[in-house]
Amino acid sequence: MSGHSKWSTIKRKKGALDAKRSKIFSRIVKEIEVAVKLGGPDPEANPALRLAIGNAKGVNMPKDNIERAINKADRDPSDLQEVTFEGYAPNGVAVFIECLTDNHLRTVGSVRSVFNKRGGSLSTHGSLGFLFDRKGVITVDSEKIEDSESFELEVIDAGAEDMEINDGFYYITTSMEDFGKVRKRVEDLGIESENAELRRIPNDLKQLDTDSALRVLKMIEEFEDDDDVQNVYHNLDITEDVAKAMV
Repeated sequence: MSGHSKWSTIKRKKGALDAKRSKIFSRIVKEIEVAVKLGGPDPEANPALRLAIGNAKGVNMPKDNIERAINKADRDPSDLQEVTFEGYAPNGVAVFIECLTDNHLRTVGSVRSVFNKRGGSLSTHGSLGFLFDRKGVITVDSEKIEDSESFELEVIDAGAEDMEINDGFYYITTSMEDFGKVRKRVEDLGIESENAELRRIPNDLKQLDTDSALRVLKMIEEFEDDDDVQNVYHNLDITEDVAKAMV
């Protein structure tokens, strides 16, 4: 199993156990707000908004919440800024953080504080980008697929690079260029994805002993708990021992 699908599965389970639904909703609301400000409130004419709404439905966000987020963004003059940070956790694990914020100084201070407190270091912008490949990842509940062989052939034909099934979910990986095409093919098949997004996939994993890995993951979790943080990527190898210790 590749690192990103294993990490996604673990986060899915932890999210249910830790009742982090409100954090997930907050992240998607920000995605909706940015999409509306960039392309308008009509999902038919705004692909980014259509994608954000699809992700909202994938986590069972109520329709009223989605409509409120669209209406608020359409009326609200304030702007959310996309900001990224790069750094190292202890033992040289690379960390890439994506944020949406209306207060850059607040976000910088929060991110730097976690790095310092947890024994990591904040690096200069662009210094770690080479360690991650930008890929599209589409997650589909296998129960929504009636003919798995036909489904796999369809998404491969559309440009999927890799496909895994784990814990009842398909994880379809695409190049950044083919992401939209593969996502549309899934939609055309009448299948609603659980999630579809561009991610930063590590091209080289770093393996640590279980205790050291858990300390790094505690740092990752602290970043993810910040309201300004949308996504946190890392190149820690989630071994079977680490995965078991997390559950």
